[in-house]
Amino acid sequence: MTSAPLSPEAIRAQLAELGLAGHGAVHRNLPPAELIARSLARGEGILAANGALVVKTGEPSGRSPNDRFIVDEGDTSELVSWGEINKPCQPALFDRLLDKARGYLHDRDLYVFDGFAGAERTYRLPIRVVADATWHALFANTLFVRPSAIELADFAPGFTVIACGGLRASADFDGTRTSVFVGISFTRKLVLILGSMYGGEIKKAVFSVMNYLLPQRDVLPMHCSANVGDSGDSALFFGLSGTGKTTLSADPSRHLIGDDEHGWSDHSIFNFEGGCYAKTIRLSPDKEPQIHDAIKFGSILENVVIDPHTRAIDYDSDFLTENTRATYPIEHIPGAVLGGVGDHPRNVFFLTCDAYGVLPPISKLTPEMANYHFLSGFTSKVAGTEAGITEPQPTFSACFGEPFMPLPATRYATMLAERLSLHETHCWLVNTGWTGGPYGTGHRMSIELTRGLIAAALDGSLATTEFTPHPIFKVLVPRECRCAAADTLDPRATWTDGAAYDATARKLAGMFAENFKKYASQASPEVVAAGPDPDA
Repeated sequence: MTSAPLSPEAIRAQLAELGLAGHGAVHRNLPPAELIARSLARGEGILAANGALVVKTGEPSGRSPNDRFIVDEGDTSELVSWGEINKPCQPALFDRLLDKARGYLHDRDLYVFDGFAGAERTYRLPIRVVADATWHALFANTLFVRPSAIELADFAPGFTVIACGGLRASADFDGTRTSVFVGISFTRKLVLILGSMYGGEIKKAVFSVMNYLLPQRDVLPMHCSANVGDSGDSALFFGLSGTGKTTLSADPSRHLIGDDEHGWSDHSIFNFEGGCYAKTIRLSPDKEPQIHDAIKFGSILENVVIDPHTRAIDYDSDFLTENTRATYPIEHIPGAVLGGVGDHPRNVFFLTCDAYGVLPPISKLTPEMANYHFLSGFTSKVAGTEAGITEPQPTFSACFGEPFMPLPATRYATMLAERLSLHETHCWLVNTGWTGGPYGTGHRMSIELTRGLIAAALDGSLATTEFTPHPIFKVLVPRECRCAAADTLDPRATWTDGAAYDATARKLAGMFAENFKKYASQASPEVVAAGPDPDA
């Protein structure tokens, strides 16, 4: 990337409009190598043996969802689905914290990244990230869509993220819940992050903004990865963090479009980002070779333990956190679709990490089942992804990404159902969690089995086999697949105690039914009937 063509004075004038034009220097869109050099010089991190920049975030080492707020102002008040996920923040509190951030940044050097969220030019959002931590600017440069010199010449941000991770809020003095505050003002087009150095807060704040804006332009924002085969057959992989979106989409036989966030418009699917953000705990070069090899100079490792003498990486260590992370440009993945755009998908996979161990490794969904399971978004939060999570916790997260969805879940679900029907897309439910028993008794589904089943779905062979409805969950279970024994496909057969399986399956089915009550009045009778039956 070439140096920014806008003059320092022009950049300062734009920052002054936000009250950020202090006495420090402003560094805009520095090349990654220079950002890395500056980060090392400032003592923010060290280089691993593979050349990646290793940083420690301190606490929190994951997202802080309970400290994320949306400013209750203007049209936002009518559009946002308020509740436990989208908690309101009064404008006065946001103003106080914004003033605090301005004071904190006044005499500090600012590192600015200007770029885009969205590879599709029609729908992309110009974003500006302003940070005092050099590696946060590198994180933004690595993760978002990088602009050309021409695009930088007249760049005007559509949304600005102010990242002050080193500045902690005060519950007593500022009136916040804790020392962490993540606030989004859709009216002012601002994101403010205090008290958290975790890079994922920047990433997911921008994702939340896209999830608010794009449906108003008839584009479905999705928490999913995407890849495409040589014949142009795109596939989407929905799922919360830890369910396998990044791992399963990084397939050497296919081409990666993106690993986490996409839009689905009338004419394409497109990546929101220009990089990937992968969990690295127990990363294996044998099982995840593309991801392993993508982590090199130009990449960032968060909270990964390395040998202080050899700089060798210990991917198995959870000494700092289970939620160790790597950020790398998408071009580090061989054969990736650098334009970030693909055709309408032929297959959609809902990835669920079932800690109860009762869901099949793969099952086919009817359109009504797809709607039900998309609204349900069942999975298990895995250790480290959020503050306080130390072992899998079963949860329901609408749209497989409810923490990032400001609008009502039914709006996203309706848009997905329309697109699945229009493009005759196959939809599958894939369990990447446990089998043979629940967490603590059974074992995690092997990645080799999951990859094989997905490959059979992608090449069309799995769709032609016979299916049997699950007696409790109703999903369509394949009777055979070339990559798996029949008793592997039947989850009950993997348990030593069939009665215990039935009881556990009915327990989970009851949780589904209880959770879906909040959508029952808005869903069709056919969709409601497509859900699990705890009394079967």
